[in-house]
Amino acid sequence: METVKTAMFETLIESAQPDGMGGYVFTLEGKSYHIKDTLEISKIAQNHGYIIIY
Repeated sequence: METVKTAMFETLIESAQPDGMGGYVFTLEGKSYHIKDTLEISKIAQNHGYIIIY
């Protein structure tokens, strides 16, 4: 049986921390990403197999 992973978009955005250089550090499942815009978070979460709830 496959596990379905869901995440609230607002919660994911709240977890992004400013990196001091105009971008953000976003960590999901132990992997950190340096992103320029919080809208990139949806794509990252989907790549991890999450269904995003807006």
